[in-house]
Amino acid sequence: MISQLNPSDFAAWRDRVAAGLAPTVLPVVLDVREPWEVQTASVREDGFSLLALPMREVPSRLAELKDMLGTDHPIACLCHHGMRSLQVANYLAQGGFAEVVNLQGGIDAWTQQVDPSVPRY
Repeated sequence: MISQLNPSDFAAWRDRVAAGLAPTVLPVVLDVREPWEVQTASVREDGFSLLALPMREVPSRLAELKDMLGTDHPIACLCHHGMRSLQVANYLAQGGFAEVVNLQGGIDAWTQQVDPSVPRY
């Protein structure tokens, strides 16, 4: 079962998982929204790496993700309201990724709880 991470708790999760990584390696926020959505509203990298990969491309690029990150790399999945990202998080976990969480409520909740400067749409 995928952990649901409230955006207001993201910083604590980021800091906890980053403590177990090499100093130059950061946790990843995997934004699975469409490119137009990412252009409309996006999180700012702050102690994490941002990777935008539309949900529809994840299955064909799973091996690339494994090669790029490794299966132990912490990943927080993000979409608009948290449903697509939950599906991707489950897919990644089934594909062998060990540290995957879903940002519950998506970018919409992020705007309300973490950064009100991120536009809502």
